[in-house]
Formats: sequence, structure tokens, C-alpha cells
Amino acid sequence: MTAHADGALRPTAGALRLVEARTTDPKAVDIAPYMEAIYTYCPYLAPSVERGLTGWTVYEAEGEAEDVEAEVFHAGVQAAEWVRPLAVRRHGGLVCENIMVLGSHAELLTWPHWALKNLYGPVGLMIGKFHAGEQRTNGDGRGITVPPVSFLPVRVAVRPRDPRFLAATPDLAAALAVAVDDGRDVFEDLPQEWKAVRAWAKGLLA
Repeated sequence: MTAHADGALRPTAGALRLVEARTTDPKAVDIAPYMEAIYTYCPYLAPSVERGLTGWTVYEAEGEAEDVEAEVFHAGVQAAEWVRPLAVRRHGGLVCENIMVLGSHAELLTWPHWALKNLYGPVGLMIGKFHAGEQRTNGDGRGITVPPVSFLPVRVAVRPRDPRFLAATPDLAAALAVAVDDGRDVFEDLPQEWKAVRAWAKGLLA
């Protein structure tokens, strides 16, 4: 996976076909109605979209499951590394990159998401996961608008708020709450090859 100057991500292994290069126009990726519906749940989203700080890159999953997982993971890495230097700029807290994967089964996002949030949480990034058709409720028990597509949002963490979303992983929540991006290489002690990353991520569950 390679990143270009415009922030667009280009697949290299063939498991993901690029459908829509990076855009900040939600209408271009047919996501505008959904985003407008969830503005009430996320007070940062509307200002981010208005300032052109929310980006979308759309892929179609076409390969074997393991290959798709690998490509989703590397797309997430590229998105995270795109976001990191922007976090310290003006309005950096509103930056969000979204990797949309069409034709993907829910489980194909699970391991990439788990690995990404453990790699980048300690440097202050929040990695989300939404599945097409998934039903969720907010803290008040009210239903949240169902996502029309599967996607991984990669954004700058809101430290006073986001740790509560990680209640099931208290160590990660604690790390995120005090995270400072010191420019470290998150892969310093870990090969970037997906099989190695997946094995590492699986070991964290123990």
C-alpha cells in the first residue's frame, strides 16, 4: 500500500480495488445522509466535515480473506500515519480519515481494527469500526443510525471522552487517556508483515 501527496491510498496487492480516491466530499461516496444523521452523536463531526478535515477512501474487497485483512490493515496504517502529523496543526483534533470497504464481511475488519487500535492508541489515535447494517445504541440506550457501509475511522483521540469507549480494554483506555505522540515508530519492535502483526494482536487477547 502506498500513500500519495493528496492523501489517497493506492492498493498494491490486489485484494482491495480502489473505487474512490480520497475525497472530503461525503456526497461523492454516498455517505452524506448517514453522516448528517449521526451529527447529534458526535459533536466533532460536523465541524470536521465543514473544514474539509474528514476524508474518505473507498475500496472494494476482491481477494481472499487473509489478503483483504492485510490490505485493510495497511490502508489503516497509511491513514494513521497521514493523521499523526496533522494532529498538532490548527483544528488538528478534528482530523479523521475513513477507510470504507465495500463487499466485505464483518469479520474481515475485526483483526485489522484490533491491531490498529493497539498500535496507535498509545500515540493518541482512536480507531473505530462500523459494519454495514450494524445496530448500536448510545449511552442512553437509544438506537444509533445504522451504517450503510463498513468502514474504519482513524481520528485524533479526544482524551477526556474516548477512554470510556474502551471499557473492555482498560489498559488501552488508560494509555489513550495520557497518550502523547512522541513521533515513535509504532513498528519499532514488530514486523509490518500482516501475519506477524495478526499473531501479535491475537497474543494481546491473552
